[in-house]
Amino acid sequence: MNIPEPPPSAPSHFMLIANTEGRMLFVGLILAVALAMLLGIGWYLYPKEVLVYSVMTSLNFVIGRATGMAFGYASGFTHVQVVPFNILVETIQVMVVYPLFVLSWKQLIIPRRLQPYFTRMHRAAETRRNMVHKFGIAGLFVFVFVPFWMTGPVVGAIIGYLIGLRPWVNLGVVLASTYLAIGVWALLLNELSIWAVTFNHYAPYALVIAIALIITVMQLIHRRHNRSSIARTTLEQ
Repeated sequence: MNIPEPPPSAPSHFMLIANTEGRMLFVGLILAVALAMLLGIGWYLYPKEVLVYSVMTSLNFVIGRATGMAFGYASGFTHVQVVPFNILVETIQVMVVYPLFVLSWKQLIIPRRLQPYFTRMHRAAETRRNMVHKFGIAGLFVFVFVPFWMTGPVVGAIIGYLIGLRPWVNLGVVLASTYLAIGVWALLLNELSIWAVTFNHYAPYALVIAIALIITVMQLIHRRHNRSSIARTTLEQ
């Protein structure tokens, strides 16, 4: 299936709400605002707990879910506190960034400041598109679930769009795989945190730093590999 091409002229902004991705974005923004309000209110009532939630969110966005979840367990949080919160954070991430990418691709909106980010996401999706396309929905599910690709659910959703999956099917597959992955990470990271604390009270935080360093190095290697692949493809063309 060919990659969807953007239309020659930008449609009216009134079409946003009639567009499936526009409605996804609307829901995602509502969830994001609700989360921000809850954290803001909670800051005055439970500042210590909200600080942990805030750091978990930041680590999830900047480095990845494993680091954010590991910090939550290192701070003494339980599955009930870590798992639902990270599910909400990653749901918001997918339901905001993925629709923004598609709407930008269709030229319904043009967020110029995000274009470099979208370009990187598109390139990352292109490098795995053919592999996922070969196996369809199952391939997309495995791609999002397995952490070795170092790309995350947003890139998975973009791949789903590029291979022609219907929007809600694409979103359902990506989120289901993401939730299952969060559950598996929760079991692993909680056990690692319990094991680390037997050595020292601060050992779980050292584990967080180690995970962050490993993920950062893997991401740098992955990005360098992607740049090399893109360069080779350009030369061949």
